[in-house]
Amino acid sequence: MAREFREQITERLESKLDSLPWYVMEFIHHKQLKMSPASLLNYVHDYIIFFDWLVIEGFHPGPREKISLEVLAKLKLQDIDNFQRFLMLNRKKSGSSKSISSATINRKLSSLKSLFHYLSQIAEDDQFNPYLRRNVMAKVEMTGEKMTPAAKAKKIEGKILRGEEMNQFLQFVSLDYPKAVAENKKLVSFHEKNKERDVAMISLILGSGMRVSEIVGLDLEDIDQSSCTARVMRKGNKEDSVPFDNVALQDLLSYIAVRKEKYKVDKSEKALFLSYPIGPVGVSNRMTTRAVQQIIKKYAKAFGKPLLSVHKLRHSFATEHFERNQNLPILSEILGHESIETTGVYNHLSQTAKRESVNRLNR
Repeated sequence: MAREFREQITERLESKLDSLPWYVMEFIHHKQLKMSPASLLNYVHDYIIFFDWLVIEGFHPGPREKISLEVLAKLKLQDIDNFQRFLMLNRKKSGSSKSISSATINRKLSSLKSLFHYLSQIAEDDQFNPYLRRNVMAKVEMTGEKMTPAAKAKKIEGKILRGEEMNQFLQFVSLDYPKAVAENKKLVSFHEKNKERDVAMISLILGSGMRVSEIVGLDLEDIDQSSCTARVMRKGNKEDSVPFDNVALQDLLSYIAVRKEKYKVDKSEKALFLSYPIGPVGVSNRMTTRAVQQIIKKYAKAFGKPLLSVHKLRHSFATEHFERNQNLPILSEILGHESIETTGVYNHLSQTAKRESVNRLNR
């Protein structure tokens, strides 16, 4: 991740902290040496939802930044249960046909557990007493059960690209998408303006397994064409060098060749992937995570694989890599996993693929 991009995320983080209680700001600053700005920004988003809920439910008259530690100390386990119900109901009201996932609830509970642990076990006042003497989050169990690698593989199965499908999807994005949306001239025009960029982004994910946050954080100077590697900032604020394949290199070079002219930028613009300038005085900016997600969603739907997502492209790379090399430690290092156990899901996906290939021989 480029330094400029990290600084932008940090600025957003600091601006949102101003609307949260002082002790949340202190906790985030405590974590800044160990966690990336992007991860901390996710924490802050979770805290905003929680503290707004405290105001909505009458635990404090507001505003959220004025909520005292005494309010947190008086929360009961039943209150946290009600917060979880609020999350599920709020998702339904927003138009989704499904309740919020267990994984999303767990992430928000985990964010709160980290905050409450800091307030009750680490932080202390001038008399060396903890900020909180009572930690209600210590009583909270995560929703759902942790999934085994086999269960994760079953969930992912059918939602990723396998083998030749990866090349077929790239060809679709490059050449066939305009045919699929021929009646919508706006979509056809927008594709013509951005096809090199879109192909390069997708090809880079399929050829490296990079996370979407790592893709949008890339600068031109982070790409080493001679070694086919990209310098990225991993989770935990760790810099890493990620290899990518020759197909991705060629697609990147095709995009870079038109980047300056199509996106109307000069040498001072460092971001690799840019948004298209809209209007006569439009300005190109670094692509956002949300924008990339929407682009993949658009192509996936037209391709006939609507469940395909940015993260599923990462899964597609990893599954293909393991099937070809059968080496979990190397794959774990390429993906930036902290534990090889996380990478184990691709072993199960590979076994599924082998069973399917055998079944196709049955007569």
